[in-house]
Amino acid sequence: MDSKGKVALLTGGARIGQVVAQSLATLGCDLALVYRGSREAAEASAKAAISAGVQAITIRADATDKDQVAAAVEEAHRALARIDILVNMASVYLRTPKPDQADWSHTIDANARSVFFFSTAAAPIMKQGDGGRIINFADWLPASGRPHYPGFVPYYSSKAAVIALTESLALELAPEILVNAIAPGPILAPSDLTPEGDSEVIQATPLRRWGGAAEIAKTVRFLIDSDFVTGECIRVDGGRHLS
Repeated sequence: MDSKGKVALLTGGARIGQVVAQSLATLGCDLALVYRGSREAAEASAKAAISAGVQAITIRADATDKDQVAAAVEEAHRALARIDILVNMASVYLRTPKPDQADWSHTIDANARSVFFFSTAAAPIMKQGDGGRIINFADWLPASGRPHYPGFVPYYSSKAAVIALTESLALELAPEILVNAIAPGPILAPSDLTPEGDSEVIQATPLRRWGGAAEIAKTVRFLIDSDFVTGECIRVDGGRHLS
């Protein structure tokens, strides 16, 4: 799919999302940026996209609320006339050593339920046009079938659910819509990471560095460009799963 003149709806516009948004804007893609709490990041991305010569709007919505999701998708369609690409990046990353029902529900809803809501709301609009692409975000650990770190039961389970959703939606929505997932590994170091922790991650990663958000943007572009990849989950982890 040629991105130029297409419309991409992105959820989760902070940090990596800003780089992905800017990458798509430079390819000539109009943007609908959905946020819940990251208003400043979404507005900055929209401003940068408009400076790049494309249309961009921001929409506030809770990705776990079906009605708000439906309204956001409809608003994007009404404002930009079409939806060709959906990038489901909205996510929470929480350590829950002793998870309770609230932890479970919050994490599953934010990471998996949101993907289901946005995908099923956007798919009919995509099918009205020339088809489309849905790109979800998993995690390198469930993509490798490897929990590894204790204290992340809801998070790990939610990202495993994203992979299952990706595969099942790829089957359900073919041939018009291609559905894939990206499973990031060490892309951006957390702000509270200690020097010892940073060194540990780098030593455990065969490519011996953090990837950087641009690597995710490249993978998003690949999955948009490809016309024969669907139902896949691509690890972008510098070989981290090998160690």
